[in-house]
Amino acid sequence: MKRNKQNKKRQAIKESRHHAGRRQAIQYTGKVQMTREGFIFVLVDGLENDIYVKAAKTRHALNGDIVRVAVTHPGGGPGKRSEGEVVEILERSKAPFVGYMHYIGSQAWVLMQSKFMPYDIMVDAEQARQMGAEPGMKVAAIVDRWQRGDMSPMGHLYDVLGMPGDNDTEMHAILAEFNLPYRFEKDVANAADKISEAIGPEELKGRKDFRDVLTFTIDPADAKDFDDALSFRKLPNGDYEIGVHIADVSFYVKPGGIVDKEARERGTSVYLVDRTVPMLPEKLSNKLCSLRQDEDKLTFSAVFEIGPKGAVKSRWIGRTVICSNARMDYEQAQEIIDNPPAPDACTPLQEAILTLNRLAQTMRQARFKAGAINFDRPEMKVEVDDKGKPVRVYQKIAKESNNLIEEFMLLANRTVAEFVATGGKMNGVAMKNAKTFVYRIHGEPNYEKLEGLRGFAAHFGYKMEEATSGKGAADSLRALLSESVGKPEHSAFENIALRSMAKAVYSTDNIGHYGLAFRFYTHFTSPIRRYPDLMVHRLLTSYLRNGDSADKGRYEKECVHASERELVAADAERTSIKYKLVEFMQDKVGMEFDGAVSGLTDWGMYVEIDETHIEGMVPLREMHSDFYEFDEARYRLVGRRTRKQFRLGDRVRIKVIAANLEQRLLDYALIENEEDIPVTDAPAPVDERRRKRSDKKRKAR
Repeated sequence: MKRNKQNKKRQAIKESRHHAGRRQAIQYTGKVQMTREGFIFVLVDGLENDIYVKAAKTRHALNGDIVRVAVTHPGGGPGKRSEGEVVEILERSKAPFVGYMHYIGSQAWVLMQSKFMPYDIMVDAEQARQMGAEPGMKVAAIVDRWQRGDMSPMGHLYDVLGMPGDNDTEMHAILAEFNLPYRFEKDVANAADKISEAIGPEELKGRKDFRDVLTFTIDPADAKDFDDALSFRKLPNGDYEIGVHIADVSFYVKPGGIVDKEARERGTSVYLVDRTVPMLPEKLSNKLCSLRQDEDKLTFSAVFEIGPKGAVKSRWIGRTVICSNARMDYEQAQEIIDNPPAPDACTPLQEAILTLNRLAQTMRQARFKAGAINFDRPEMKVEVDDKGKPVRVYQKIAKESNNLIEEFMLLANRTVAEFVATGGKMNGVAMKNAKTFVYRIHGEPNYEKLEGLRGFAAHFGYKMEEATSGKGAADSLRALLSESVGKPEHSAFENIALRSMAKAVYSTDNIGHYGLAFRFYTHFTSPIRRYPDLMVHRLLTSYLRNGDSADKGRYEKECVHASERELVAADAERTSIKYKLVEFMQDKVGMEFDGAVSGLTDWGMYVEIDETHIEGMVPLREMHSDFYEFDEARYRLVGRRTRKQFRLGDRVRIKVIAANLEQRLLDYALIENEEDIPVTDAPAPVDERRRKRSDKKRKAR
């Protein structure tokens, strides 16, 4: 009895010291990123590295939770991750976890196979059956609680997605995983349906009329909504009047209404491989606000007078009405550019396309001369059939017709931002001071990472100039990428350069856009699919009437929310592409392909197949010709026995050995020369600790 009391006293003292030490430790608030093994990383705004927390120190925190974490072992230098423990769960994530329905007697479980969730979730069996959740179905569940003493998290079913393998089920599962909606609630759709389509004298009041001016849209061939159009006419003085006309969503979607609240919550449209999940209901996105041919449409416009050599001589911003004369796709516009008719045989539309293309190329060259950076990475597209099955993977190549639209959209975005930021004069309205606005900003790169790229490039024989300024960094990067075009290391240089770049975000504090080399930039041109553009339209409407500056604090919060929604949507889009790429490779297991080394780690070598750029991993333990080790300083793999090396860009031949749809992973095997593989009865040396560590890292990745 006495011994028990002493033990309890010692334990109480130990816990008291532990809690006191934790209170004294540096604490942060951050978001949890969980791994399949149960340990977590806490992502903290402003910290370069996340904080590692062992599974036993998480206090049942789960992926997406907001937690307070105490640092128990500081990282000890740049690039070194700190270790800590969760002190408190501040907010449980409302994002559902996707798994498989399973019943055991009177109990019901959602079985997890997610790399972000190692624990199965207990749910109410009666509720699950009422929702039609049959055993084996994919479902989405939300965790409600996980208290001390509970063996597993407790939650409820959020949705029944369907049978595994069905295309709609899998796409809805991806959307659910990122807490993205895949349908509009009836009250939202009904509210949109009630919006009037009439365009009468009242709707036209105060608008400039461009219905008699040549106007057209250029979009992808499969586009269903057209949110921007260009108008073109020659002026008597030899200059051109060019209008950038944007759907006037703000006229139809009123602040605080049910449609507006839904659009704000979504933040952006989401583009999965086989579908678009729109920000606005179809009545708005595909009808009322879509600039369809031969229909009068209400627009918000930036109109320019531009000289023959590309100089902008005047500008006007305001509300307008247009009627598009032609709906073109990029291929049709490119055909005109590639095969221009004789000047005397040009139609007005052809002449407009050719003139606009010439001006766009001039603006593009000026932008790069000013320091803009162009990462010309191959964009791979997945073509699916009517059932969602991937049938082809091909490279999407941007041509001059794409650049034409891009340059005039950039001009409009920059002009709108400059007007508000500089307190300038527009349409007779002079702003004495800059006012609160929503900017699209992009900071300067991480110079330490650029220095790392400089050292890395030196191993390949490239001399990259040391960057001492933003423009200097852009110039040296552009020179390096230009010199390495067509060489195996080019892709690696682009990857490292991209990782050195800051992320573009929305903010009320204008710091300019480094990547575009613009002092002022915003998003004005896509209010159908981006909520920040809708905010910009509303602010412009007020400021063009000389309205007071908006509440900066409120709009900064809106910018943070919009930036977060954009990141979530981008992650979902990438995940859908990964899923379809793995699905595309399923019937190619056992086949061999030529490729190039695209990444190196201490657990494997990543290889991109030449034709499709589909990346998979060759585990180091499966490379039998030698025991390969990762030389991080020189970014290479080196064989312990043969000293054979693998570097980025090296040509290799691989065999597809596994395509895991659930984990969205591809495993390749390196085709090695038989003479390189040692003849021995003994198995290849395996560092078991390294193997386990490598498996964990890859799954976490």
